[in-house]
Amino acid sequence: MKLKTQHRITASLRNVGKKRVWIDPTKLNEVKEAITKKDIRTLIKKGVIKIISKKGISSFRINKRRIQKRKGRQKNIGSRKGAFGARISRKRIWIIKIRVQKNFLKDLRNKNRISKKNYRILYKKAKGGFFRSLRHVKLFIEEHNLIENGSK
Repeated sequence: MKLKTQHRITASLRNVGKKRVWIDPTKLNEVKEAITKKDIRTLIKKGVIKIISKKGISSFRINKRRIQKRKGRQKNIGSRKGAFGARISRKRIWIIKIRVQKNFLKDLRNKNRISKKNYRILYKKAKGGFFRSLRHVKLFIEEHNLIENGSK
């Protein structure tokens, strides 16, 4: 039994695709007689014609992964896309690095471990990008004996 028109009318009434229209196989004769939109509406009310619900895409796995990433997991080299500068900009890296160095020098100056003159020299070197890291600053201070009151 061909029910093309009934499928088409139902699909247009409910704004769905023709594939999502389900017709009860036991009541095909009743559906075959329905030609108008009004007839189709009554059959939908009776439950002879139904709309199959859409199948969605489950977010379970992605949510699970998102939770793990919030904990700091699954972020190793194999999971990374893009260059290092794409994840953290060069400017942001510079800001973090220079703040650490400047704060360290300020602490030394406030605790009177280095003189104000040496502080200015080291501060300008840090600003100019002379030091690679905080470890490099400490090494430079140690090598040039800039610490005044004993050890660091």
